[in-house]
Amino acid sequence: MTPEYKILIADAPWSIEPEREVFGEIGAEIIVAETKTEEELLVLAPQVDGILTDRQSITDDIIAVAQRCKAIARYGVGFDNVALDAATAAGIVVTNVPAYCIDEVTDHAMALLLACARKIPLFHKHINSWNRDVGPPMRRIRGQTLGVIGFGRIGQAIAPKAQAFGLEVIVFDQYLTSEAIQAHGAAKVQLPDLLAKSDFISIHTPLTPETQNLIGEAELRQMKPNAYLINTARGGIIDTVALYKALSEGWIAGAGQDVLPQEPAPPDEPLLTLENVILTPHVAFLSEESTYDAQNTAASEVARVLTGQMPESVVNPEVLDSPALRAEALAGR
Repeated sequence: MTPEYKILIADAPWSIEPEREVFGEIGAEIIVAETKTEEELLVLAPQVDGILTDRQSITDDIIAVAQRCKAIARYGVGFDNVALDAATAAGIVVTNVPAYCIDEVTDHAMALLLACARKIPLFHKHINSWNRDVGPPMRRIRGQTLGVIGFGRIGQAIAPKAQAFGLEVIVFDQYLTSEAIQAHGAAKVQLPDLLAKSDFISIHTPLTPETQNLIGEAELRQMKPNAYLINTARGGIIDTVALYKALSEGWIAGAGQDVLPQEPAPPDEPLLTLENVILTPHVAFLSEESTYDAQNTAASEVARVLTGQMPESVVNPEVLDSPALRAEALAGR
């Protein structure tokens, strides 16, 4: 029997049973990319009605040949690896999973914050010498200030976790009102104030042209010398050359980074040589539950588009602004 639809999974570092369950219900065949290269995707894309991607880039060239494609789903919140303008111009609906891994990322950010504040890695490294006098002085967490950059779902979710440890929370977010932020027990400030007042800074903004290198040398020099910088968002938001300089010259006390501009980190990454930085390999999102949620939701979004239903999270809603495109999407094209 000829399948009604064909779905391309551009990269699948996991079992695809959740996708099989969803797409089995609509009679769709799943094609899984083997080499996960653009060259392979250029061959496969013309055959498919929908594409799912984790970290594989869906480029302008791939979209140009994906003439049958109706939907591209990103396994996660960010969608900077999808050529959004090209997809929109082609009338392709792009979806994400906005509620994905909120607990995991905020737990990981707090874990990095606490590990920095309590110098856990340093004490572990020096356990054989039983040396307590390593790194900067430790301060009581209660009463200190956490600055949150970006106050979407994840930024809002970290606030009560930080407040439970007695941290005061201040927020820089250009898109929310003071009242909306105050509803979470936090105060809205501008970025210079946040940099100057925070003992810990946690980044939860997406990577956009506006946030690329948002934290550079000038911003790092405005931070307190006893402050820690936590990033579980995207590596490109911080200028890591400037961060290395700040950490090695003592402008700030330390950093906890789950993301880097280049991933995997190259062996000669300068940050790897420092004791006052904690690095994890982009795993803040990870748990069995979050992985299932991402797979099931992304697949369900594509299935909705193909079967004439409105997806729940469209990141390029202008695709549906045209009456003709909207009618096509609702009719299942």
